[in-house]
Amino acid sequence: MYPFFSYNTLFFLILSLLPHLFPARTAPGALIPGRLSPNATWNNFVNFIDAGKGANFSGMSELKKYFHRFGYLHVVDNFTDVFDDSFESAVVNYQRNLGLTVIGKLDEGTVTQIMSPRCGVSDEIIHVTKNYAYFSGEPRWGASAHMTLTYAFSGDNMINYLSFSDVSEAFRRSFSRWSTVIPVNFTEADDYSSADIKIGFYKGDHGDQEPFDGVLGVLAHAFSPENGRLHFDEAETWAVDFRSSESKVAVDLESVATHEIGHALGLAHSSVKGAIMYPSLSPRTKKVDLKIDDVEGIQALYGSNPNFHYSSLIESDVSSGWVVMNPMKWLIYLVVFVGVVL
Repeated sequence: MYPFFSYNTLFFLILSLLPHLFPARTAPGALIPGRLSPNATWNNFVNFIDAGKGANFSGMSELKKYFHRFGYLHVVDNFTDVFDDSFESAVVNYQRNLGLTVIGKLDEGTVTQIMSPRCGVSDEIIHVTKNYAYFSGEPRWGASAHMTLTYAFSGDNMINYLSFSDVSEAFRRSFSRWSTVIPVNFTEADDYSSADIKIGFYKGDHGDQEPFDGVLGVLAHAFSPENGRLHFDEAETWAVDFRSSESKVAVDLESVATHEIGHALGLAHSSVKGAIMYPSLSPRTKKVDLKIDDVEGIQALYGSNPNFHYSSLIESDVSSGWVVMNPMKWLIYLVVFVGVVL
């Protein structure tokens, strides 16, 4: 009887997998489909792939403005198109903060990250512990061990293509994820003016010195405790169920809400790509489950919900596919597996 596997079979199997395990370099124009590009300015950043210190490209001053907006460049005068020493330092810090390969050049991974829709909260932080981070002074709500915070929706600044009940339920689930891990409860209130956390959808310049920029780009922003404002860009195509939204640029409301609530509670951005507090989210992507980094960060501020157990979080990470493995390890495990079968 012939064996099911042979060494020839193994050889051709590995060859067939190599393109998937080690993908070829992507051409600059193919990095992000045009229809998913954030906006005209951010879309032009694709032209800067492989730029390094000393390069001079028309439009790089706009990229420097992006780095200034998100906390990586502090000089605001005379942004030039030259990739100078200060910009190289900014790129290094950006790559380090967002868990990218730190090379000080604008490689494909860095430019792709820059062009991705993201939270409008600056990445500039004061206190970093492990991968999670806090705002300056580590602000948090209240001093009691157990508390209840109220939240309410603006009566004048909502979207009309989603039912209020669907929007309310998406936020209820988002708040519930945080209350599961810390001793803080959240209750929806009717009185917007007196609520602890105030939620609304706004366009462009809406009076808080953090203007929105239209479709994709900046999706939303929130303020540190105890400010309580959560603002979402009205120009986005918000979705609560991708099955009922055909838009290629639809953004999952629950995912962004969960992220912004983290800011409202006191967390800054994380460098862990799988974490809720990582600053970017692609269109038509649902990312709602807290990861260990999120939980460790928020519990360091508020303590742990006595009913929460880390074992359930680890099981969730495994079952949802968040266990990531190096491609070479997959190849090694494949060879070992086939060897056992043989």
